[in-house]
Amino acid sequence: MSKYQIIYQDLLNKIKSGEIKTNTYLPSENELMKIYEASRDTIRKSLNLLLQNGYIQKNKGKGSLVLDFERIAFPVSGVTSFKELEKVMHGDVKTLVHVFLQTEVSEEMKKHLYMDHGSMYHIERIREIDGERVILDIDYLNGEVIKGLKVEHAQNSLYAYIEKELGLKISFAKKEITVVKATEKEKELLDMKDYDLLVCVKSYTYLDDATLFEYTISKHRPDKFRFVDFARRTEL
Repeated sequence: MSKYQIIYQDLLNKIKSGEIKTNTYLPSENELMKIYEASRDTIRKSLNLLLQNGYIQKNKGKGSLVLDFERIAFPVSGVTSFKELEKVMHGDVKTLVHVFLQTEVSEEMKKHLYMDHGSMYHIERIREIDGERVILDIDYLNGEVIKGLKVEHAQNSLYAYIEKELGLKISFAKKEITVVKATEKEKELLDMKDYDLLVCVKSYTYLDDATLFEYTISKHRPDKFRFVDFARRTEL
């Protein structure tokens, strides 16, 4: 590993062990340079890794605030598969395929998938983290565009199959985030504790030729996640 990766790993270990407490600030860049006998550029690379992986938040004039890493950072503006997010999650992560069906596109899904006829996939997956079922993902895919899906692809990664095996390029998504009351079915499928609300993320995902291929409804237990985005000021 390069020096900045070694420093990143050491800081990360201290955060995970509690030696560096959440909601406190890391030592300044100058202090870290002395502690690790490293250049400012090396320290900044280490801090940027912590930032990208959701462990710190940089506050101008104050430094790097250590975040509660038990809450998983979900990028709002990115198009990222759950399998890819697993790489920066902490703990044991499992995907349980609850429903896998290929059917004629329903009247309701025709408007969501912009289809007149043809087949669609209806897939429901429960995401379990450290033994707790905290996400319900419901995916509807255009079966005329995405062909040959199998349960094992849903178990592993739909996006990996689409891009690596079908050779299609996933480009962008439109998303809507709301807070909704959990249904009785969702309370049965998820470990809700005392919560009766879920964060609902609806996504329409497109290929690089602007073909809509997927409509997703993702329900998240609210205590486990924080939704992150990068926004730039634009005067209207």
